[in-house]
Amino acid sequence: MNIDKEFQLTRRGFVGGIASLAAIGSFTGALALSNSFRKDLLDKVSKWNDMAQGALYSNDKLAPTYSLDQISNNFPYNGFYPQAYAPRLNPLSWRLELGGLVQNKTPLSLADLRKMQQESQITRLICIEGWSAVGQWSGVPLHQLLRTIGADLKDTFVRIDCADGYYTSIDIESALHPQTILALDFLGKPLSRAFGAPVRLRIPVKLGFKNAKFITGISVHKQPQGGYWEEQGYNWFSGL
Repeated sequence: MNIDKEFQLTRRGFVGGIASLAAIGSFTGALALSNSFRKDLLDKVSKWNDMAQGALYSNDKLAPTYSLDQISNNFPYNGFYPQAYAPRLNPLSWRLELGGLVQNKTPLSLADLRKMQQESQITRLICIEGWSAVGQWSGVPLHQLLRTIGADLKDTFVRIDCADGYYTSIDIESALHPQTILALDFLGKPLSRAFGAPVRLRIPVKLGFKNAKFITGISVHKQPQGGYWEEQGYNWFSGL
């Protein structure tokens, strides 16, 4: 995996980087370095983490699943702004824009997605902030969508763009994971604003911030595309 994108360090990214350095015995030395040198070193450690996780990743490894009675009560809202500011998207006029290395770039409506094969899962969302919750999600397997639109599936990366300016990207292997879906429903009902209506990414083998909400576009590329939090120091791969 070739990760060329340089990341801007934030406090949370710094803490995560220090944890990685501690794991390789460099904690004390890193603190004594200049800010610029420390940033460069921590960026390299983050990229090493990404490559190591990518090398260990397998689509045969599934996230744990749960029963209906294990679903969390009061599944929390999560976002980088208050819930009141979440986008309001009209499900009738909403379209999924398609771009990059795909043969069919015709935008898809919500009705188009609901005509495709649907799968349901009860999985745990694990947030980088330290909390987790179990929910039931249903929607279109991303591997089905990518094959339907004729996406290039060889050594590529999938970028997800959202109505609120958020974006993230994943490697094609993660996109093709059998549990990666474009979720349309939560607990058997269409997604609400709190959970990213009308469409969000549900990828239970990665940390919560990779599960983008309010999706408006999907594109396929030959190079990694970074992401909102990834540009601020979060590990790009962020697998579980």
